[in-house]
Amino acid sequence: MKLKIGRIPYANLFPIFHVLERDRDCSDYEFVEEVPARLNRLVREGTVDVSPSSSIEYLKNPSLYNIIYGHSISSSGPIGSIFLFSGVPIEDLDGARISVSSQSESSVGLLDVILRKFYGSNCTLSVSDRPEACDKAFLLIGDDALKYKKDQDCMGAGKPVSAPRRYVYDLGEIWFERTGLPFVFALWIVRKDCPEGDLLKRFEKDLGAARDKATAGFSSIAEHSPMSAYMTKEEIVQYWYRIEYGLDERHVKGLELFGKLLGESGLL
Repeated sequence: MKLKIGRIPYANLFPIFHVLERDRDCSDYEFVEEVPARLNRLVREGTVDVSPSSSIEYLKNPSLYNIIYGHSISSSGPIGSIFLFSGVPIEDLDGARISVSSQSESSVGLLDVILRKFYGSNCTLSVSDRPEACDKAFLLIGDDALKYKKDQDCMGAGKPVSAPRRYVYDLGEIWFERTGLPFVFALWIVRKDCPEGDLLKRFEKDLGAARDKATAGFSSIAEHSPMSAYMTKEEIVQYWYRIEYGLDERHVKGLELFGKLLGESGLL
């Protein structure tokens, strides 16, 4: 039986999966590709054994999972792909309806915490498959956020402007400025009922080797990234360098604080 592994098809995890599939024997692994929110459900239901999943999924259901320590998608400052775009300053959003991506639950939870706890704003977050269609403010994540931000930057650089310039907020940056701790967007989690054996141990070893090799070779990996259609090699590498792919005590403290604030906001 193969180990079923979730795969998020975003630029942030491209280096890890690229090296994993290129350099390691993956014949005993079955990859299931979905956006984070859907992978959360699949691993919760048991369809997937192991997955990089939204940190909020673990915080909501800690009894279901074990964490693969040493691995995450985190940032101590700007993450570069989780953006709130707004027509007004974030301080003026109280009472607004904000359209949010349906693809990620951690980012939506983070935005809710930021608005409530850091700005004292009570906003309605409305999940949408096309949040950018909202006039007031919207949240984009992942590759959609990278592409939209790139288009906006190009508009500001002399290209025709087809939409009003918006205030742009990187949620990772706001979190770090307010807490001094990293924000953990995603964790690698394993279902507790996943048979513990040589196959799982081998995958954890392969994942660690892929992380180490990927983070040491961003420049060569960038040439293979699908995002090269939208970003220069230098921009892709710079984006990856912002991401923290490990998980240490500081990350755990950030994760615990996020869980505490989610609970205080009634979101857990």
